[in-house]
Formats: sequence, C-alpha cells, structure tokens
Amino acid sequence: MKFSPWPAALLLIACAAYFVPQSGSGSVGSAAPPALSDTLAHTERSLFTKSRPATVRIEQLGPSGNGGLQGGLGTGFLISGDGQVMTAYHVIDGAQLIRVKTLSGQTYRARVTAFDNAADVALLKIDTRKALPFLKLAARPARVGEGVLAIGNSGGDFLQARTGTLLRLGARAGQADFPQNTFEMNAPLAPGDSGGPILNAQGEVMGVVSYVRVNDAGQTLTSYAVPVMERGSLVQALEAGEKRDVPAVGLRFDGQHDGLTTPSGGVVAEVIKGGPAAMAGVRGASYDAQDQLTALGDTITAVDGVRTRSSNDVIFELRRRQVGDSVTLSLSRGGKSRQVRVHLVAKGSINYNQ
Repeated sequence: MKFSPWPAALLLIACAAYFVPQSGSGSVGSAAPPALSDTLAHTERSLFTKSRPATVRIEQLGPSGNGGLQGGLGTGFLISGDGQVMTAYHVIDGAQLIRVKTLSGQTYRARVTAFDNAADVALLKIDTRKALPFLKLAARPARVGEGVLAIGNSGGDFLQARTGTLLRLGARAGQADFPQNTFEMNAPLAPGDSGGPILNAQGEVMGVVSYVRVNDAGQTLTSYAVPVMERGSLVQALEAGEKRDVPAVGLRFDGQHDGLTTPSGGVVAEVIKGGPAAMAGVRGASYDAQDQLTALGDTITAVDGVRTRSSNDVIFELRRRQVGDSVTLSLSRGGKSRQVRVHLVAKGSINYNQ
C-alpha cells in the first residue's frame, strides 16, 4: 500500500493524550517520553508477547486551527477477529481520515462505528478478509494493587510495553471535559499511548488509556484509564453502534482571565459562528487591527441559576444536561447583567475549525 503524506513531525505529538497539570504545579507541558524497561519480568514478557499482535497504531488526519490539516497518533486494540478496534475517543475526534497499522505491518483504513465522548471511548471498524488476533475484555472489575501492563506508541516507539500498579478506582479528573471515574496507575504513559489497552495478569483488557497527569517538567506522575468490562453498559452501548456526544453551545473560553473577573465566571474568548451561543447573542473577546485584546468577552456567571465561578463550572453544568435541552445562561457584560436562553446541541455538530 502506498504511504499517504502524513506529517511525520506531527504524528509524534498530536492527538495523543489529555494532560492534567499537578495541583499547584503551573502550566501544562509536553510529557517526556517514558523510559522503557530493558527487561520485563518473565510473566510480563510472556503476557506482552501474547497480547502485542492484537494491538495497533492509529494515525489520523483532521482539521487544524489554521484551516489546514494536521496529523495525530494514538493506540488501539482489536476486540474481535472481524476487525473491531477499541480506542480513546479523543484520538479520533474530528478525524477525516483514520489509518490502523498492525504489528505485522499491515495497514487498514478505519471508520468510526460508535463512541461515547464523555467516557472517551470509541469503536472503529477495519475491513479484513481473514480473522485477526484480538483481546478479551475483562470479566471482572479492576482491583487496587494489581499489576497492569500497557502497550502503546509513545516516545517514537511502536507497540511497546509499559508496566505499573493500579493505585485507586473512581478517580476524578478535576476538569469537567475529562472522563470521570477512571482508575489511576503509576505506569509511565505519555502521548501516543492514548487508546491503548490496560491488561491484567490474565491478559484481559481492564481499561482504555485516556490521560496523564504531569508536573512542570512534563514528567508523567500518574496515568488514567477508562474502565471497560465484557458485559458493562459502556461496552454494550458501543457494540450496539450508539454514538453518544456531549452537549455544547459553541464557545471557547479565555484561560488567562478565567475566574478572575468581577463577578467571577467563565470568560468567553470566542463564540463559534453559527453555533447556539452565537444565535443567542453571546459575545466573545474583541481585538484591534494589531490583534491586541481591547475587550473581554461575556462572563458566564450562572447556568440555570447555578452559580459558575469558572469555565470549568460552566462546562460541568452544561454536561449535566442532554443534547436537545435548553439552558439559561447568566452573563455579565460591561458591568451589566443579562440572561439568554441557549439550545444544547451535539458538540460534533459545531464547526470549531472555521
């Protein structure tokens, strides 16, 4: 198969993992590639060798902020012999072209068949004429203290092993737009590992790699995976072909001034043209001809009467609702308060790359 013109430099950094800064640690940076163990324990090596052929590298092309295309890289794994691939939703979110590469070097075009945006899990389908190796999903919940094996593509590696221990269950990300109720591990994961499997000692998939927590130096402190089980409701919904998006109104927030205005709230940086917030009259920031900020956008101080002191609060309240609902946003603009009614739509229906 002829190799497509995927931007090689971007494949190593884009679309790979969410980052959550350590509390009080400052801004988020790129995670340093984890050091691979030169020698795995015998049982871990055996598990890795057996499981690796069922894992894949996922490459995608999607829209960039400047109107062009950019590449992204992640990991996935086969859950059936007929070509069903599970991965993290953010790895393929917005992708116009998805390609899957197996350990044997075969490449396949893939299409999205199901996803749950809030849970950050997606199913892809590749067309194959022969049965492919696949991984079984766990029949039991994960347990604190058990060893875990991850297989991923971070640091320029191709389907390599990372090991660790499951530290706790029901972890909260602290950010509303990240998956909640994940499990936390000390496995040294990094961009490129997102969407890969977390395996127990029996070689069953307990979770899908979602995000990592890093310090100021960009070093991974802890990593997080979305729990999956063979008969769990999430897996059943995906296998039924459900596509569950999160509700959105078409806003980008101003991180620099977030929560610092009087009154405090989620400060709007940009209102997406054609989105529900734009139609309701919400305003973003203003800039002069030299692209210098001249006025802050609206500050959202409440959603349906619930006080919101930051953009995270706003997103949390919106995500408590369903696509199709309507909400009342309380706005502060130029020292004056007003309210607007906004209809919630699926996030994927809004063109954020105009």
